[in-house]
Amino acid sequence: MSVITPTDQSDIPAGQRRLVLVTGPSGAGRSTALNVLEDAGFETIDNLPLRLLPMLLDGKGDHRSIALGIDARTRDFSIDGVTDMLGRLSARKDLLVELLYLDCASEALLRRFSETRRRHPLADNGPPAAGIEREQDLLSPLRARADVLIDTTGLTIHDLRAEVERWFAPDGRHHLSISVQSFSYKRGLPRSVDMVYDCRFLRNPHWDRTLREANGTDQRVADYIAQDPRYGAFVQQVLDLSILLLPAFRDEGKSNVSIAFGCTGGQHRSVTLAEGHALRLAQLGWQVSIRHRELDLQNEGKART
Repeated sequence: MSVITPTDQSDIPAGQRRLVLVTGPSGAGRSTALNVLEDAGFETIDNLPLRLLPMLLDGKGDHRSIALGIDARTRDFSIDGVTDMLGRLSARKDLLVELLYLDCASEALLRRFSETRRRHPLADNGPPAAGIEREQDLLSPLRARADVLIDTTGLTIHDLRAEVERWFAPDGRHHLSISVQSFSYKRGLPRSVDMVYDCRFLRNPHWDRTLREANGTDQRVADYIAQDPRYGAFVQQVLDLSILLLPAFRDEGKSNVSIAFGCTGGQHRSVTLAEGHALRLAQLGWQVSIRHRELDLQNEGKART
């Protein structure tokens, strides 16, 4: 009995990139698997016509690893065509080609189509069961050839995510990207924010004439705000909450989390708090981007004048 172990990124020779072909019966979880691979850093494409794949691989520009979703709906799809393509691509020294097959019992597939009321792509206008049987028969040669086979019959979306990450994420799990931003309550909350902290209780540099025209990236402003007796406890508790929640968000399958700090004008307190929090998270190893909404708008206005 042979045992296949997940490919670690360090096992891939220099100058080689991964090409993962993701297939399996409709409803087995291909879209979920592609989303996981995208979170893991792959360039993901679903249902690309097979004749265009060589052009994609040989094109200039982005040379990330690629995950390609294929099924019976893919234009110019045929088992012989896919098999021949796998043979040709596997012979290339610049590629590590892997076939991921997501399998699922017919009863579970039928239940999923019944719950979503979707039409099976191979059922024409007939019952889903006929399309499911036809597709499983059609794809059986690819199932037999799979490098990685995952049976999704009893898996939740989170279980499937964890299983795909185990095989294909560089360190066994996907990465969580964090956006930290500042804003002004006068202009309302930013869209799609996961966590919001109100900084308006801290001492306001606006009332110091020497600091009014500066912003929260200025060390003088940061020092002024830090003199507030509640500053240290607030900063620490916000950090502690992030340390608690971010791993939970990542394990739940989120790929992006947005944290926002707001103050009256979005220029001083929120900017200082956002800068400091982003730096602390980065020092802890998180992937962090930062945006100051009001400062960015000011800079855009100056650029237009």
